[in-house]
Formats: sequence, structure tokens, C-alpha cells
Amino acid sequence: MPEPTAATATPDAPGTGVSASLGGDAWRRLRRRPDVIVSALVVVFFTVMAAFPTLFTSTDPQRCIIGDSKTRPQGLGATHPLGTDVHGCDMLAQLVHGARPSLLLAFVVVGASVVIGVVLGLLAGYYLGWVDTVVSRTIEVFLVIPLLLAALLLLSLFRNVSVGSGAFDVILLPALVLTLFGWMGYSRYVRASTLEAKNLDYVTAARALGASDLRIMVRHVLPNAIGPVTALVPTAIAGVISAEAVLAFLGIGVRPPAISWGIMITNGAEWVTGGYPYLLLIPLGCLILTVLALVVLGDALRDALDPRLR
Repeated sequence: MPEPTAATATPDAPGTGVSASLGGDAWRRLRRRPDVIVSALVVVFFTVMAAFPTLFTSTDPQRCIIGDSKTRPQGLGATHPLGTDVHGCDMLAQLVHGARPSLLLAFVVVGASVVIGVVLGLLAGYYLGWVDTVVSRTIEVFLVIPLLLAALLLLSLFRNVSVGSGAFDVILLPALVLTLFGWMGYSRYVRASTLEAKNLDYVTAARALGASDLRIMVRHVLPNAIGPVTALVPTAIAGVISAEAVLAFLGIGVRPPAISWGIMITNGAEWVTGGYPYLLLIPLGCLILTVLALVVLGDALRDALDPRLR
């Protein structure tokens, strides 16, 4: 009898290396695409800016000199390379420090949403029955409520509630609302993947050998179910960054005296027709560049992880 070869091996069978090589194949595809490399550099640049703002400017973003109000961009090496806003605050300092709330909010919301969605989707797909019924009906309830409408209502109710001025405090309320209405998509994807993965031969074998439900879900089902969720993360981060800008424009997102790109866009919008378009274009350009880079990464990651395209 001839020995089995890699071409005749079962794709999902343990030990063949086919499933394990999916991540390696995805990495090789991604690193060969110039658009992915550029997008990754953009995301890394703004992430480093948010994490270590003092690497880019030593100016206090809250130090505002009204006599320097609306100074136009002066270029690199000048006192105000990107100019000043209507209050005389340095635009570069505000842009650098404003990246932290915008990106931190996105990472917190997407991280919490992924955890909630994965856990609920895994439980619903594995156990079915009343667990699946409760989770599925809850998803349907949240899906019929528009995110923007829910955010307007809930954040308006707590408009006058002060939660502090720390880095996490200023994003707490928007993060809670966006997370509350942001986990459903992950849960649906994980549930569908779990329904498919839990009946595979090696999962059945692990169950027959006496493995606990928790071990089966974490060690055998979850690795197969997490792939679709991974591809959603970059695009979801881009969506939260955009949502923060919209909420800030409506005055119910990250609130002053905190600084975020959304707040800078809101403050600069009214001066576009007054001859100072840079007050809007600079933060808006950073936001669009970041969102576009994340969308490109999300699309590329989804294609790279699709086994049908291997």
C-alpha cells in the first residue's frame, strides 16, 4: 500500500501540517504586497505616536498662548511646525497627543468586543440548546438597534457625568457604549465556525478520550474558529476611530479638556471657510490615513486567511 503524501493528506487532520501552514502562507502573501507593507508602517507610526508622544514633540498641548492664535504652518524646525489653533495651542503637540485617545479607544473597544463575542459565540455553537437560543436572540436584539442612535441616546444621558481626566477615564463612557453594540459580529462568526469545527474527527476523538468541554473548546475548536475574527479586527479598529470622530463632532464622545483627533476636527471645521483650512485638514488627514491603512490591512488579511485562495 503506498504511503500517503501531502497531496492526499486530509486538510484538517492533525499532524499533516496543512492547517498549521495556513498562518505561514498568509504571512508570506502579506509581506509580498507593497500596499500591505505601507499600510503596516502607517499603523505602526501612529501607534508609536500614541504610545510615546514625547518622541515627536516636547511641547505641552495644553500650553496655549492666545497671542499666537491661528499661526499658519511654519515647517519643520520652526516653533510651530504645523501652526496653532484658535486658542494658540500648538497643532503638532495636539495632533501627537490626540492620537492616544483615538487609538486607545479603538483598541479597547475592539479588544473587549472580540473577547465577549468569541466567548459567547463559542458557547452558543458548542452547546446549542438554550444557550444558543439566548445568545442568538440577544444578538438579534442588539443588531436591530442602530449604533449611532444608541450612542446618541446613552451618551446624552451621561453627558454631565464626570469620570475623571486620566487616559482611560476620558474614553470610558464611549468605550462602554461602543463595546455594548460592537460584539455581535464576532459572536456570529465564531458560532458558525464552532458549529463546523466541533464535528471534526480530531474533536470527536478528543471527546472520546475524555477531554473536558473547556479543553476541547480552547485547544481544538477555538483555533479553527478564531481565523475569521482575526481578519475583522483591523477593519473594526478603523470603524471605531471613525465613530469616535463622529461622536466628538456631536459633542458626546471624548470631551474637552481631553484632546483627540475627533475634537480637533470638530474645532477646525468652523474655520475652513474663514481662511484656515489647515485646522481641519491636518487632523482629518491623519484620521483618513489611519483608517485607510487599517482597511487595506483588514482586506489583505481576510484574503490571506481564506483557504479557498491558497
